[in-house]
Amino acid sequence: MKLSKKSQLCTLSPMRKFTPYAMAAEAAGKKIYKLNIGQPDIETPPEFFDAVRGFSQKVLAYANSQGTEQMLQTVVDYYKRIGVEYDKKDILITTGGSEALQILFLSIMDEGSEVIIPEPFYSNYNTFIRAAGGVIRPMPTIAEEDYNYAKPEALEALINENTRAIAIINPHNPTGNVLTEQELRAIADVAKKHDLYLICDEVYREFVYDADKSPCAGSLRDMDDNVVVIDSVSKRFSACGARIGMLISRNKALMAEALKFCQGRLCTTTLEQVGASALYSVGPEYFDKVREEYRRRRDICYRKLTAIPGVVCAKPMGAFYVMAKLPIDDADEFMKFMLTEFEDHGETVMCAPAGGFYATPGRGINEIRIAYVLKEKDLERALDLLAMGIEAYNKRK
Repeated sequence: MKLSKKSQLCTLSPMRKFTPYAMAAEAAGKKIYKLNIGQPDIETPPEFFDAVRGFSQKVLAYANSQGTEQMLQTVVDYYKRIGVEYDKKDILITTGGSEALQILFLSIMDEGSEVIIPEPFYSNYNTFIRAAGGVIRPMPTIAEEDYNYAKPEALEALINENTRAIAIINPHNPTGNVLTEQELRAIADVAKKHDLYLICDEVYREFVYDADKSPCAGSLRDMDDNVVVIDSVSKRFSACGARIGMLISRNKALMAEALKFCQGRLCTTTLEQVGASALYSVGPEYFDKVREEYRRRRDICYRKLTAIPGVVCAKPMGAFYVMAKLPIDDADEFMKFMLTEFEDHGETVMCAPAGGFYATPGRGINEIRIAYVLKEKDLERALDLLAMGIEAYNKRK
């Protein structure tokens, strides 16, 4: 029996593909410090659970395919507070930011259509774009230049007759790069000049450490037909399991096409929209506290990594990830080693090998992505284990 060529072009998630090894290690009694996935240990605000417990309707019915009125209004109000005006008709509530991306690429791509993405990039873009029949046109960036991709000439050099969009993540996963308003404008001007979509994945907007804020692409009102914003409650409120995201654009034709896919999957879960709406009632003090916590973790991570001989990394400016080039030959083999052979007092660490964060063959083979989502004491221990593991791996080789 045949399988889809599209599915065979996709790969397993680098954050999750070593889960079987981790499960076996844990079954054998090992403790694993998990830095492979962006699952914060920050407590989800209680407003979410209170709202769900207070749900009193007698029937748990389908929600509107676009989203509940309450959730849509909540998103409108949130953006208004950060100075961006949207109408409810500009918003589709999705099953996480992941479904927002899936629906978007299905709506704008044909077979062979291309999306320009600075690499490294969030690895699941590979799956979302390839499943839609598209191709990633990568724009390489490097740690030595702080993964800067605000280079209009370099972006323009990648544009051809198949290009549909430029996709950026700001603040960036996995590098932590954060665009200034001027840099965002420069990239937007390229998209506008060539009549391309500018896809802006802004799910880490609140987590910026060395600047006042991260600019929102929705504020570029001369780009109403070009700009598409992807958003989510997962990271903002440490509510990854809630699976509530948003596809946002003032492009009426695009949103009409995207709605077809929303109706095809019926709706996003009703109860989760109830809880997610309540999350947006938390005050700015919540983000101040969480941002400061991540800043401390970022500083620990960067200090510990740069103390390991041979490691190359850039200091993240936002989000909660860092890319690190290790003095090893193969990050996949290294991670297998860490989960199957290495331990120190019954403990080891799990990170995400970075090959899957690139579209250029061969790039990222000796790199990892670390999600600094653990408490400071655990993070210190995890990075000590990483240093010991690198030494043990190289001695074994």
